[in-house]
Amino acid sequence: MATDATYETYYVPADSKLPIFASLGIFLTVFGLGNWFNDLTAGNESSLGVWILFLGGLVMGGTLFVWFSKVIEENHAKMYSQQMNRSFVWGMSWFIFSEVMFFAAFFGALFYIRVLAVPWIGGEGARGPSDMLWPDYVPEWPLINTPDPSLFPGAKEPMGPWGLPLINTVLLVISSFTVNIAHHGIKENNRKKIVTWLSITVALGVAFLFCQAYEYYHAYEALGLTLNAGIYGTTFYMLTGFHGAHVTLGTFMLAVMLGRAIKGHFRDDDCFGFEAAAWYWHFVDVVWLFLFVVIYIIGSGPAGAH
Repeated sequence: MATDATYETYYVPADSKLPIFASLGIFLTVFGLGNWFNDLTAGNESSLGVWILFLGGLVMGGTLFVWFSKVIEENHAKMYSQQMNRSFVWGMSWFIFSEVMFFAAFFGALFYIRVLAVPWIGGEGARGPSDMLWPDYVPEWPLINTPDPSLFPGAKEPMGPWGLPLINTVLLVISSFTVNIAHHGIKENNRKKIVTWLSITVALGVAFLFCQAYEYYHAYEALGLTLNAGIYGTTFYMLTGFHGAHVTLGTFMLAVMLGRAIKGHFRDDDCFGFEAAAWYWHFVDVVWLFLFVVIYIIGSGPAGAH
């Protein structure tokens, strides 16, 4: 029986080699980073890992540029149906959920170390006394006096919250407001408002990264807080370092959105690219608030709280 029903055209993209290049870029980045950290731990002044990391960043950046450009061209050509647009929304939602689980695993590991592992090494619970191995070990957090200082010399003092970490917190909180104002500019079709406030957001992201880099320099040089400074140093750099990588990615995404905003790509009814980047930025801001409380305020103990 014939019907008069109409259906949206479903766009199926052509085959692409871009996912292969993206995988290669991620592999080179992770491999180079791991190699660099191993050389730092071994005390090597030069490392091939830095160049591998740089190459991976170039491959990944170039791949994302080409990939984003292709998607933007297809969107402007109105190839996407409402169903396709919904798939973008769900894809970004699941991506952010996976990132939540990523950081939940790290926070869970920190909880296990602080609440269970450190007291166990000190002889609490059913693990028995550890006096035969480390007679001077005191199970406390932050773990400045490590069980074996000859292998893992502890930091001189923990990283307190009220210096650079507080400045970084203020920067990210302000950036959440500025990116939201830019979003209102899109809804009002006010390009000047979009560009101005999005530029401020990108600048705040860059400022955060510079402050984070200086904080790491200060931690290494002044506090003796290194990757080799026992479990406290390891967890500190694991959590703050991965968050810094996410801020870098978020700043890059917002910079791309800024370029698109300058070209007038966004309309009030067609701006999910911007909204996806804004979602991601709000996510890294919320993660930092958890980090600030858990790592810097609670995690620094009485010695680092002043």
